[in-house]
Amino acid sequence: MMATSGKDACGLNGEEPSVSLTSNNDKSLVNGATTEASALSKPQNGGGTGAERFAFSPEPTIEDIRRMQAQFTDERDWNQFHQPRNLLLAMVGEVGEVSELFQWRGEVAEGLPDWTEAEREHLAQELSDVLIYLVELAEKCRVDLPQAVLRKMALNRLKYPANKVHGSAKKYTEYKD
Repeated sequence: MMATSGKDACGLNGEEPSVSLTSNNDKSLVNGATTEASALSKPQNGGGTGAERFAFSPEPTIEDIRRMQAQFTDERDWNQFHQPRNLLLAMVGEVGEVSELFQWRGEVAEGLPDWTEAEREHLAQELSDVLIYLVELAEKCRVDLPQAVLRKMALNRLKYPANKVHGSAKKYTEYKD
């Protein structure tokens, strides 16, 4: 488990993060996630029917997360330990913790309908650890993740044109013109 989870988690200005259920037009925010259906009748971390399209909440942004983690690290004088190699290895460890949650379960349905709320929350914490390390690694390597994602998505569109790959899981090198 990452050192940044738990009681020490802080918001952008040092305030404690809050979890609330609020309405946003026809969408609902639950634990920061937006779903098209009413969130009040659903568990906070997934567990929906899968019929609605999941959407992340608009905040915090990746830059907000970077700043929160930078503040957290600075307050503890941990930058001396947070070099790219160490962050990468820590992130891989966290990915292993996510893997453990899925191990021996067989196929897991979208929305995790068979998971308890406690299991979903544990997954949310471990995925958060992975994201925090990823964002900090990108920062230390000077990779602007949002811009890198845009470039990578454009490249993927070229490699995997929808009219050639629709419904297929083949690698781009297997497609014929």
